[in-house]
Amino acid sequence: MPLSVVIGAGGTGIATATLLAESGHEVRLVTRSGSGPEHPRIERVTADAADAGRLIELTSGADTLFNCAAPPYHRWRKEFPPLAKSLLTTAEATGAGYVMLGNIYAYGPVDRPMTEDMPLAPSSAKGRIRAEMWEDALDAHRAGRVRVTEVRASDFIGNGAQSVFTLTAAPKVLAGKQAMVPAALDLPHSWTATGDAARALVAVSRDERAWGQVWHVPTNQAVSVRDLATRLASLAAAPVPKLRSMPAWLLKTAGLTSPMIRELPEMQYQFRRPFILDSAQTEHTFDLKPTPLDEILLENTQPTR
Repeated sequence: MPLSVVIGAGGTGIATATLLAESGHEVRLVTRSGSGPEHPRIERVTADAADAGRLIELTSGADTLFNCAAPPYHRWRKEFPPLAKSLLTTAEATGAGYVMLGNIYAYGPVDRPMTEDMPLAPSSAKGRIRAEMWEDALDAHRAGRVRVTEVRASDFIGNGAQSVFTLTAAPKVLAGKQAMVPAALDLPHSWTATGDAARALVAVSRDERAWGQVWHVPTNQAVSVRDLATRLASLAAAPVPKLRSMPAWLLKTAGLTSPMIRELPEMQYQFRRPFILDSAQTEHTFDLKPTPLDEILLENTQPTR
């Protein structure tokens, strides 16, 4: 049976490992904590993926290396570059195909739907980190040292998702409480399902056309924060959502005591203007479709107390 190595056990990492295992792969799921789903074909390994020597040991003999890991927001500058270097080094040393889960930070502020052929023009530190990760990997691919592809997602919803909506809006909506959201409430915004991201990662890993290119996760038509919250409330039989848009000054004030929140202001452009992901190329090439929005939201209907 083929061996796949998956780094990270967030929502998409777990979904990817599970899909691979259910399709007959042996899966080695690598995290610092040793966490992950229980499955007879998933081996959970405790290791630091930034340790290239150890990661090469764990990846030797694998067909594919999937990176679904990212450090906490406030540690991106320190931890993401060495993690990315270790993963690329491992792929080159072992010959495993390298499939990266990315996002759309590197495009920067844009005034039209984002497509894979758009130039990278990051306006944030986190966007520049993402851009450099892909450019380094693509350079290695073009030099013949590795096979690499990147699958980019918008803000996550669904099982295991952590995003502005799932962290600030969904729990309050489900509990019938007012939600203060750091976003404009009525602008179209693309929301990607963790499960759809996993299906895209697995699909591109099995198709020779994918290597050396970027692909966008199949994603539903953009909807506003208010519309998304209203649909979530309806599915959960919760009260009509009570939402407020958090002003910039309040977000900045909250950041004085929270390193995580301190990282949010530079990404606010995504939530103060239409933010739309175009996934037509991936859908057409790999015959993939996004999961219906209500099905995704049903994964988030358990209230947090």
